[in-house]
Amino acid sequence: MACATNAISLSLSSNPNSKLSSDFIPKLNRPVNVSLRASTSAELDPGRLFLSRPIGLSRRICANATPVMDQSVGERSSSVPTIVEVDLGNRSYPIYIGSGLLDQHELLQKHVHGKKVLVVTNTTIAPLYLDKVVDALTKGNPNVSVENVILPDGEKYKNMETLMKVFDKAIESRLDRRCTFVALGGGVIGDMCGFAAAAFLRGVNFIQIPTTVMAQVDSSVGGKTGINHSLGKNLIGAFYQPQCVLIDTDTLNTLPDRELASGLAEVIKYGLIRDAEFFEWQEKNMEKLMARDPDAFAYAIKRSCENKAEVVSLDEKESGLRATLNLGHTFGHAIETGFGYGEWLHGEAVAAGTVMAVDMSYRLGWIDSSIMKRVNDILQRAKLPTAPPETMTVEMFKSVMAVDKKVADGLLRLILLKGPLGNCVFTGEYDRKALDDTLSAFCKS
Repeated sequence: MACATNAISLSLSSNPNSKLSSDFIPKLNRPVNVSLRASTSAELDPGRLFLSRPIGLSRRICANATPVMDQSVGERSSSVPTIVEVDLGNRSYPIYIGSGLLDQHELLQKHVHGKKVLVVTNTTIAPLYLDKVVDALTKGNPNVSVENVILPDGEKYKNMETLMKVFDKAIESRLDRRCTFVALGGGVIGDMCGFAAAAFLRGVNFIQIPTTVMAQVDSSVGGKTGINHSLGKNLIGAFYQPQCVLIDTDTLNTLPDRELASGLAEVIKYGLIRDAEFFEWQEKNMEKLMARDPDAFAYAIKRSCENKAEVVSLDEKESGLRATLNLGHTFGHAIETGFGYGEWLHGEAVAAGTVMAVDMSYRLGWIDSSIMKRVNDILQRAKLPTAPPETMTVEMFKSVMAVDKKVADGLLRLILLKGPLGNCVFTGEYDRKALDDTLSAFCKS
């Protein structure tokens, strides 16, 4: 099987009946419980694993009752969440998406195990939502006691020293194996809380309450947890799934514009690698997203979670397919590490990295120039960078990329676009000159 992970080619065709109109923002007027199951077929060929999807599977989702795409958002009651299920057998869990979900105490309480809870949050989010979450955990539930630990805010604090503050609080509070950790914040908090939950007493339950676009559409789903090292991003961590993910879209009302734009880089990614119709919808609705249109964002979050949940259900530990979710991340992580954690937001680095990956794909002759133009255009409309910082050099990129998690036996594997929009390949089989030319084109030295 070693050769099968060398390259993964994806071609996920959509049901023609799911075509999106230019102003189409589906409405969710009743709960939708989406079950995502491993239903792809695979043919093994030396050096490459091809994945095809059965023709009968509509919109990449096998849904109970009415398909998700046929639901309506504007008439949705705030009391009824949309539910996307991450199917991992006995470790499956729901993603709740909707407005006002932090006021629905039963959603959180039914996923709390034991009588003790530790809420992990940061100095920015605590004044905004900590009391509301504590109330949601304890209202009508007097047997539960809640502790909290408030960490400094920012990527530069995603390290072992900060992580130890979580362990210190858990031990001082005498938490046991029946306790539940709750991650309240963006991607940094979710990653650190999840890693702490995976390691504390060799594993305790935890819940994700993401409050940024980045966390809601990507990092809170799928169980990737961890911290950074000075030599590379997310090099220390574990795969550890939450009990649930609760996405209260009202938390985006307090999100700064820069953070909002950063999260859109991950939304755009899904369209490029596997969901061409979603990308086309984004092109027609980017101004609505930038204006924080609630219906547009509800749909973008839901569709992103559907894409992420399906990939995770098929490849939880990133043996191949899941790696395709890292389009632009190898270049982007090099930017974050080389330029300094926190100088650029994660999504900003991923955006520039995506442009570099697309540029390399074009140099290899794998895509046409129209895709390059569309990628640059949509990222600029999202107010995201399309080139790395001027201080990044070719040598800085190469030194950081050499220790990337996708390196196997000394070979750097990359996620690149190949073929029509919505198709990508995870491979180490590419002309190294194309990589060198891309780095030289974006770096002064």
